[in-house]
Amino acid sequence: MADDWNDEKKDDVYDTFYDRVNMQPKELEEWLETEESKSVGDKDDGESTGHRSGRRIVEIKRTAKDDLTDSQYEHMQKVNGYVSRHLSQRPDGDVEDTDWRYSLMNWGHDPLKDD
Repeated sequence: MADDWNDEKKDDVYDTFYDRVNMQPKELEEWLETEESKSVGDKDDGESTGHRSGRRIVEIKRTAKDDLTDSQYEHMQKVNGYVSRHLSQRPDGDVEDTDWRYSLMNWGHDPLKDD
């Protein structure tokens, strides 16, 4: 996939990522330490995919744009797709204490910040 990463595509993925990931690194790190965060998602080796992704998002957000790797861009693209798909499945009613919100937060997006 590395051959597909031209500057225009990187800029698009980067901009979308920073639009969708609305939690700051410290905020996300603190969230990932909570029981709510650890309670959701499919678990491989004891850690959910979303939880592992959250740790990677913190790393990406702490990396200067010029220093991002193709692998990080690929992960950003994965995050963009996940957040987009998950937002379209918003349940009715108050979502504050839902697995739906907790899963999104593991991927760096707090939907309550949209409201």
